[in-house]
Amino acid sequence: MKKILQTLFEHKTLSRQQAQDVLLNIGKGMYNEHEITSFMTVYLMRSITIEELQGFRDALLDLCIKADFDGLETIDIVGTGGDGKNTFNISTLSCFVVAGANQKVAKHGNYGASSISGSSNVMEQLGYKFKNDNDQLKKELEQANICFLHAPFFHPALKTVGPIRKNLGVRTFFNMLGPMVNPARPVYQLVGVYSLEMARIYNYLLQQTGNPFTIIHSLDGYDEISLTNDTKVITQAGERIMTPQQLGKRSVAAEDIYGGSSVEEAAKIFQRIIKGEGSFAQNAVVLANAAMALHCTGAYKNYEDAYNAAVESLESGKAYQSLQTLVSLQ
Repeated sequence: MKKILQTLFEHKTLSRQQAQDVLLNIGKGMYNEHEITSFMTVYLMRSITIEELQGFRDALLDLCIKADFDGLETIDIVGTGGDGKNTFNISTLSCFVVAGANQKVAKHGNYGASSISGSSNVMEQLGYKFKNDNDQLKKELEQANICFLHAPFFHPALKTVGPIRKNLGVRTFFNMLGPMVNPARPVYQLVGVYSLEMARIYNYLLQQTGNPFTIIHSLDGYDEISLTNDTKVITQAGERIMTPQQLGKRSVAAEDIYGGSSVEEAAKIFQRIIKGEGSFAQNAVVLANAAMALHCTGAYKNYEDAYNAAVESLESGKAYQSLQTLVSLQ
């Protein structure tokens, strides 16, 4: 590690192979926490290169425990996190709305490192038991249309760096990696990113997979459709700017989508919204993200049809039913 750190301290970048080797060694427990902290800190002071990100991704996918769902076409809805906005769990709620609309969801998530409540925090609070048992996860997918893949259970390297990330408490390059290393390799992806630079990097990397994807970035810095401002939407077909009115029929204020000050509060907000008891603003944001995910699958003629399917899922109680079924299978 000393040699790698020296290279980085001299403002040089790593090749894809070097980046892969470092992360493989982290996963094998070859470095101490001070070395890992130093390594991660470099990327807080400069941008990560595409080659480095590809190398890190290669390593995590090499090391990960695979999830194989026998050809079931899944989607993941995931934000990179690290936008510092402390919203409620919009992506995770959107996953249940999408599941309620009959689209299989393999949600990849983790505890919040730079936020109060990550998707794993809220899922645990709701009674979900983390697992990497393939048969059990497939059963959840078949019966509830959704399963949850807690990242440290699939990525040994993440187990090593988890406490370090939590202690740092700021966004690291692991935030960028999360959406790219879903062990289920979903066919479709809706990825929310916190900056336009990240949007460009993801666009480059996701174009290479050949799978349908949508990248979203709210122009005021949210890593999801926040409806507080216009949103940049990027797909294989190109990019465009969409307004809150186009996406969610309304604008909302930042305080409308506040996520609470504890995991318990975040879980209460989650349950209120999934039961159909959320505020107009909360519902609008969840529906916009769910609609964009459904639209990404190509199963709907246009965004409007996908939005109507999302509304039907939430208002009919199918989204809530999906959550109840999932929890009952634990």
